Amino acid sequence: MKEVLFMLEKNIIIEKLRRLTSEIIDEDSILNKLDSNNKLIIKFGADPTRPDLHLGHSVALRGLRIFQELGHEIVFVIGDYTAMIGDPSGKSKTRVSLSYEETRKSAETYYQQVTKILDKNKTRIVFNSEWLGKLSFENILELTSKYTVAQLMERDDFSKRFKNKLPIGIHELLYPLMQGYDSVELKADIEVGGTDQTFNLLLGRELQKKYGIPSQDIITFPLLVGLDGKNKMSKSLDNYIGIDESPAIIFEKIMKIPDDILESYFKLTTDIEEKEYLNWISEDIFEAHKKYARIIIMMYHGKNEISMAESQYESIAKGGIPNNLPEVFVSKENLLDNFNLQDLLKQSGIVNSKSEGKRLSEQGGISINDERITDPDKRITLSDFVDNQLIIKRGKNKFWKIILQ
Repeated sequence: MKEVLFMLEKNIIIEKLRRLTSEIIDEDSILNKLDSNNKLIIKFGADPTRPDLHLGHSVALRGLRIFQELGHEIVFVIGDYTAMIGDPSGKSKTRVSLSYEETRKSAETYYQQVTKILDKNKTRIVFNSEWLGKLSFENILELTSKYTVAQLMERDDFSKRFKNKLPIGIHELLYPLMQGYDSVELKADIEVGGTDQTFNLLLGRELQKKYGIPSQDIITFPLLVGLDGKNKMSKSLDNYIGIDESPAIIFEKIMKIPDDILESYFKLTTDIEEKEYLNWISEDIFEAHKKYARIIIMMYHGKNEISMAESQYESIAKGGIPNNLPEVFVSKENLLDNFNLQDLLKQSGIVNSKSEGKRLSEQGGISINDERITDPDKRITLSDFVDNQLIIKRGKNKFWKIILQ
């Protein structure tokens, strides 16, 4: 009777996976592994290029949760070493390299975020620096001998860049080998990822063979389109909704999801029945966005946070200033040293660079105390502060409170 129940549960889970996934390589092998009753190692990785996991990551993570229901171990690989290169998948140019310290800092909150979806008692968190950092040059030569340049150039992004005579760094060619070596080290039975990761996942499968390890099977999940409505959700493209962002920010971002892709957000990131969410969308697309926002906030922050997030969104939509603004402190000494708008924006973390601040202000995207400032060299003085504070708005609805001390 126990075997019959297990088979029934396994078939239900496989059917769930079929509905969620883009491709399973290979399904028969996965079924055989599940039949073995052995505890499987299921691998999923993410590079901590920024500190937020986003809804795009949640698609695969929700698939992993299905395996946890069968008692298998999920190994979440935080690619602190691979992030120093940056995954070249889909990129038309070399990414800016990050330092080891930068990647570790971004990874600090990953465990907390991952376990909002996965069962922490059945999830092992590892950093790939644990083994990649110990490889000797001899080990690296052995690794690179397992694959040819011709094979690496079969990747669509590398091939396009080569044909267009765009530079390809040798370190970028190492990226898929490093990700594949993670599978060798972990002896992964199954690896999951987005469809853009298919080449890297297959390479890991091949490397395992060449190192004499049973080959992992592969499950790919659809890519969630980002807020721009064109590209996959990505931290580097800043078109993402972070699962650990504040409920107010999540609500605001969800209301910006293009109408024509809201259906995919419901399908890939929630358990709402298709018939129900399609009905919401057809009846009132604006209200459907709100319902989706409430669901996501409840999933990742709890039901009690919904009302305040929705109220803040409505206040901003009417031109108001939200409560609980992020606060940044500036010393009076700074104002005595020819402190201008670019300095203030950069120091406050509102922009990443002075050139970005200059561009935004010249385009009319910066306001101080509800007055649009288009001169990036505007001097910031004590007179700009009211009761020792001023409010900066970036774009239509991003606010900061600058406090003088």
